[in-house]
Amino acid sequence: MDTMPATIRSKQGEFIVTDAHQLPDSAHRPLKAGEVYTPYVPASQSPNEFTIKALLFGIIFGVLFGSANAYLGLRAGLTISTSIPVAVMTVAAFHALRKFGGSASILEANLAQTVGSSSSSVASGVIFTLPALFLWGLEPELLQMTLLAMSGGLLGVLFMIPLRRFLIEREHGKLPYPEGTACAHVLVANESGGGHARNVFIGLGAGALYKALTGWARVLADEAHLKLPFLRKGELGMDLSPALFGVGYILGPRIATVMVAGGLLSSLIIIPTIDWWGAGRPPLYPETVLSIADMSASQIWTRYVRYIGAGAVAAAGIITLIRSLPVMIESFRIGAGQLRERVETVSHDGASTGSPAVPRTTRDLPLKAVGVGVLMIGLVLALVEAPFGALGETATRLVAAVCVIVFAFFFVTVASRIVGLVGVTSNPTSGMTIAALLGTAGVFLVMGWTDINGKAAALTVGCVVAIAASIAGDTSQDLKTGFLLGATPRNQQIGELVGVLTSATFVCLAVLLLAETFGFGSEELPAPQATLMKLVIDGVLDQNLPWGLVGIGVAIAIVAELFRIPSLPFAVGVYLPVSTMTPIFFGGMLRLWLERSARDEAQQTDRRDKGVLLGSGFVGGEGLLGVAIAGVAFWQGSRPAGFGLHWMGPDWLVNLISFGVFLIFAAWFVRRIRA
Repeated sequence: MDTMPATIRSKQGEFIVTDAHQLPDSAHRPLKAGEVYTPYVPASQSPNEFTIKALLFGIIFGVLFGSANAYLGLRAGLTISTSIPVAVMTVAAFHALRKFGGSASILEANLAQTVGSSSSSVASGVIFTLPALFLWGLEPELLQMTLLAMSGGLLGVLFMIPLRRFLIEREHGKLPYPEGTACAHVLVANESGGGHARNVFIGLGAGALYKALTGWARVLADEAHLKLPFLRKGELGMDLSPALFGVGYILGPRIATVMVAGGLLSSLIIIPTIDWWGAGRPPLYPETVLSIADMSASQIWTRYVRYIGAGAVAAAGIITLIRSLPVMIESFRIGAGQLRERVETVSHDGASTGSPAVPRTTRDLPLKAVGVGVLMIGLVLALVEAPFGALGETATRLVAAVCVIVFAFFFVTVASRIVGLVGVTSNPTSGMTIAALLGTAGVFLVMGWTDINGKAAALTVGCVVAIAASIAGDTSQDLKTGFLLGATPRNQQIGELVGVLTSATFVCLAVLLLAETFGFGSEELPAPQATLMKLVIDGVLDQNLPWGLVGIGVAIAIVAELFRIPSLPFAVGVYLPVSTMTPIFFGGMLRLWLERSARDEAQQTDRRDKGVLLGSGFVGGEGLLGVAIAGVAFWQGSRPAGFGLHWMGPDWLVNLISFGVFLIFAAWFVRRIRA
């Protein structure tokens, strides 16, 4: 039986490990007075770490999962953390090298996953914002997108460096950093072999094969719909997507249930209510041509429900941000104090953090490098025309650059601590991005920059801030992994910078290919988060949003909070089509059933770990093939036609057969997990 040790289970920051390879007990608790943490690889040892093969594997896996995450985010408005699957695949790759006489240390594997996982954060910031430029009819060039992605990624890493000693070392045992701790356990438990990566590779193949049947050969439908005759324009749908199914398993039953509840509110209550209320009325704003009676359910969603959902998501993001304010203010105060302390320490003793007198496991990049790097990025944003497009004169670009530096510094400081408490998946990046957009758009409104160029510049500011906040969380988790294992922080920090620089171009290239092939705002790639950011900027600068609909969404978010329902995932469910939510719910429910039917705790953990790795593989396989289809279409000038669905017969039969095949796929997944 292909099992994986209990490395991802946590309760109150404590991890249980059942493998012979273990981290020390002090890895999971606060240190006693005078106690010093001794990592898995002590500072007195110096195994290989920053090597060419570690960088190479990290870059390759980063490009692959970054591109896959870009596709997933554009389709579903969600991305996943890829640290653990990249770590497992890296161990497998290094283990394979041993058969040819090669060898690799655990610190090399850690560096490779550090480099590779940074691409997911870059992808999140890019696809959550920049597609809005396409929706405005602008055509950003690869150079502009890449410079923005690099700027955000580099700022996020650089601003995190001065915070490491406090957040990672001094707060050890108080801030659990769940993903970083889990990743350390994965690397330790898998040090003796790479067989545990099998589930990731199987998932990659299965996800790609299913996407080939639906998106390339087109012998199966990628979505099934069921109209409800007893409800006015009531309709249920399900994306037959292994990637979304895998996301549901990764997220778990609670979040999956909350999200599908929001989707059901839209499809079964809001849309029928709008149809009933609009019967016999002329076209209602923002629609100016069709009456509600003449609109389909999808058209009602596009013209009305989307604004309600946008109001709900924006309000939920801001509520999440407000609830985090005490932590944010305290985090910023502590972070700023730590930065001052680092500066005073260096200025008083004159020693660089890279001095040989400093133990290997505590060496950071020097503050001078951080300052020079931030200054250079600021100058590029202010003086080079490409990042902010056609914003205009240097003075206006300078204002935008200042907004970037200020918002990025604040939110990086905040995000680095928040993810230590609640993990990357709960990092309120959307709320931070919306806050940055509102602040920047407000500044631009005061200065009169309300034309399309001003809108584009405000969006690009939000893009850089979103990437910076996102990658700060990823960097924090990676540095926690390194702290537990005994890695050299300076090497990891350089690895993060390399990961940003190497993945940014490929992520942006994937986005351009997808835009050329499918178009954003289409059924294939609705780009929901970017559409939301566009609505926020339009609302501030044009002041012509249907505020009544937005207000309904705000009320929904507030009511969810009052009933102690997580407002942000619920609002995302309202905002996205229910067909996107149903496979996520399906995956979450299967995880609940599989874990509850386990005979003991060890089997429960084994099923969870297998499913997480298989689900990550589904995301990677489907996403990579989606990007490959876009590349072929770009090369040939048209999307592959495939066989078409006409061979199945009428629509109801197409839906039935396609749904049946998906159920067979899910049954195989269950059998694989229970094996």
